[in-house]
Amino acid sequence: MSQSCYAMIVTRIGPPDVMQAQAMTMPTPKSHEALIEQTAVGVNFVDIYLRAGQAHSHNPEPPFVTGVNAVGIVKEIGSAVTDVKVGDRVTYTNAGVGTYCSHVAVAADSLVQVPSNISDERCAAGFVRVMTAQYLLKQMRPLLPGDKVLIHAGAGGTGQVLVQWAKRMGLEVFATAGSDEKVNFVKDLGADHVINYRKQDFAKEVKELTQGKGVKVVFESVGKDTFMGSLDCLEPKGLAINFGTASGQVENFALQDLHSKSLWICRPTLRTYIADKRDLQAMAKETFEILGDISFRLDIEAVLPLKEAPKAHTMIESRLTKGAIVLIP
Repeated sequence: MSQSCYAMIVTRIGPPDVMQAQAMTMPTPKSHEALIEQTAVGVNFVDIYLRAGQAHSHNPEPPFVTGVNAVGIVKEIGSAVTDVKVGDRVTYTNAGVGTYCSHVAVAADSLVQVPSNISDERCAAGFVRVMTAQYLLKQMRPLLPGDKVLIHAGAGGTGQVLVQWAKRMGLEVFATAGSDEKVNFVKDLGADHVINYRKQDFAKEVKELTQGKGVKVVFESVGKDTFMGSLDCLEPKGLAINFGTASGQVENFALQDLHSKSLWICRPTLRTYIADKRDLQAMAKETFEILGDISFRLDIEAVLPLKEAPKAHTMIESRLTKGAIVLIP
């Protein structure tokens, strides 16, 4: 095993350059853990929330390692570990450890073995996004062919997955994007109606396209800039699912705004849906079916060295990217 062991440490809450590469001691796995030599690390918006100090379900104090998912090889296992063995290629997410590092000790029951037909980069780029799309589309509200849904940020990493999967389910997909180039990109993914929210009032457009009826569900990952408009897009008893806050937190929201149409809102997290190992494995199985399908488009914007994590965060915060970014230790 390589003895070069380092992590990108968040030295203080702040902009991307607060992350600095620092040598670290090689982790020693506890009895229930496995030591992973990481080969690819996914970059997700939650990594930015933690680094920047945006309110989240958990906000660690610096110094800490950000990141929630990675792929790697099992190099050592604890005495009680039976689910994986040395040499296995595995992935994990939301396992209670930071992932912007070369090596990490992870609870073995959080690990999922990666099929051989899925590359490290595709798994790192897509695992969290497809897992997220799985619970959003399959577990939040029953959706039937012909149902109308609105997907914000359709050109983003999770947006791409939601658009394609929703079309495979037979849904009528409305989507937003932030430029004409991205609008065309999302149309190519199969969306039925794509709105440039920087040029058009997306709520007005959705209501016109649906003859005033609205959509059944809004998948809302932008937050502050789009949340109230998303409520306007919903049909009576419709559901707005906020699973991200790329533009900032939704603040000063009055529950009374839901009253006139009996609307539903929720703010779920993947961690809850994979807390049970059986749920994790079942969702991962379906996720790998998607990732293993080469016809399912999963764009990777950039593959960068782990030490360029600040650049990756700057790219994502610009909201100009299409697709995912992967870091290589």
